[in-house]
Amino acid sequence: MQSAVIIGNLDGVHRGHQAVLRQARALADARGLCTVVLTFDPHPSQVLRGFTPPRLATLERRVELLRRHGADDVVVEPFTLDFAALTPSRFAKELLVERLGARAVVVGENFRFGAKRAGDLEALRGFGRELGFEVAAAEVAGDERGPFSSTRVRDAIAGGDLDEATRLLGRRHSISGVVEGGDRRGRTIGFPTANLGGVPEVLPPRGVYAVFADDRPGVMNLGVRPTVDGANLRVEVHLFDFDGDLYGQSMRVHLVSRIRDEKKFSGLDELRAQIALDAEAARRSLATAPPGDGG
Repeated sequence: MQSAVIIGNLDGVHRGHQAVLRQARALADARGLCTVVLTFDPHPSQVLRGFTPPRLATLERRVELLRRHGADDVVVEPFTLDFAALTPSRFAKELLVERLGARAVVVGENFRFGAKRAGDLEALRGFGRELGFEVAAAEVAGDERGPFSSTRVRDAIAGGDLDEATRLLGRRHSISGVVEGGDRRGRTIGFPTANLGGVPEVLPPRGVYAVFADDRPGVMNLGVRPTVDGANLRVEVHLFDFDGDLYGQSMRVHLVSRIRDEKKFSGLDELRAQIALDAEAARRSLATAPPGDGG
């Protein structure tokens, strides 16, 4: 297999990453190569510094999105201390050429590789001349505020600006988890919810949101439920016109619009009335929105 290889973490596969994928795809097509993304798990920062930036997408979702935007194959390299200790020359020869069949490599201008980050773009070009692959600097796509970046997307989501996050991603941000058993209080007031556990992605501020759970329309409450307990943070999704058993199933929730902040009510009657208003607001928001992630 001869390939054009894109290297990077590519968290979120935002519009900047998509531009790089288009660049690599065009290069691969012109050379008769396949397009391969080399990415890493866990995040190198977790192994080297004990810190991982909040994730925009799970590994499974990242692979799905990379394939959607032009990758023929995605190679997930386990990032370990042994891997981090590879010399730049071994990284180029053993990983890029021998394992991935690289005939072209696309990386960012600030790309570093090999033990102690000793290799840079110019070093990679030198290895390319020696080993028979060309190196292209990745396109930098952006807008009047600067380059598209995962940090900008995280900041938009954390600030509750879903429109900006959608613009930067080229699709809606989504969160995922497994439906867990709850206290069934929502069912007693006419709004049963699916309680999503183990959500790994960046969360927006606490409040109520119009969502698509996979392709089903609904309304999501993210918060500590101050009216009834005010304890642990919960992600609760009420699906419109649905009455089924979702326990134990995986669910992906695409965030469409923010309806209101979290609020404490005087009791269950006032809460029930507000949820009905929230559901109507969500229905209106979703009426003209394409389902899923809108991408």
